[in-house]
Amino acid sequence: MAELIVGIVVALLAVVLVLRTVRIIPQARASNVERLGRYLRTLEPGLNILIPFVDRPRQLIDLREQVISFEPRSVITEDNLVVDIDTVLYVQVTDPRAAAYEIANFEQAIEQLTVTTLRNVIGSLDLEKVLTSREHINSQLRGVLDEASGKWGIRVNRVELKAIDPPPSIKESMEKQMRADREKRAAILTAEGVRQARILTAEGDRQAAILRAEGQAKAIDTVFEAIHRNDPDPKLLAYQYLQMLPELAKGPGNTFWVIPSEVTAALQNVTKAFNGTNPEIPRE
Repeated sequence: MAELIVGIVVALLAVVLVLRTVRIIPQARASNVERLGRYLRTLEPGLNILIPFVDRPRQLIDLREQVISFEPRSVITEDNLVVDIDTVLYVQVTDPRAAAYEIANFEQAIEQLTVTTLRNVIGSLDLEKVLTSREHINSQLRGVLDEASGKWGIRVNRVELKAIDPPPSIKESMEKQMRADREKRAAILTAEGVRQARILTAEGDRQAAILRAEGQAKAIDTVFEAIHRNDPDPKLLAYQYLQMLPELAKGPGNTFWVIPSEVTAALQNVTKAFNGTNPEIPRE
């Protein structure tokens, strides 16, 4: 019985010894080893051998990129307006030794450094620039944080402002201004459309008038050429004038006509011609 107990105790000691000697580190993880309370080395992923009861491994450190999100913080702008800013950081541990021994809690340190830097950056900008300069703010934050956290073995890959919330009264004023701007742009576009329509209509009327005038001019030229080509005598012209008299009489207010002397002479010739050919009409 005693031998069995001793065997069990030896087996337990062997298991404990193996567990203390062999340490398996997962991929993208690291662990610092202290020997007699002093930093010795950093364990790499895979199988590692330690001296039991002498080497003491500390907790695992995640080497993957981590997302650190903070609660919205109130920041005062240059024009004395309080805005709530929600920030997200993407950080990665590059030096496990520095992350474990240079800073007690690197996440808390980065959060506080982000808040103070954000207040300095936002405090030099007015609200309008804060709302339209996110890339500028992100780059400034990243530069300051990366420089300060470098000695902690931390690399800040990206800084993003999730939300910038101005006070409710400022939001209401901004919405009113946006509505006024949209209505103004709509009125300008409507007026521009009306102006363009009027311009096009006037241009169309002008082109139509030009075409009508050109058509009338061509018609007059054609008639004039035809008249001169056929060489009409005054009798024919007087006869044509007599045919147009009823059309002239149809116009409103046509109670007085001026007959050219040439037409009068032609009419006299026509009358003489008719009197000379028709014996039933008495001659004067």
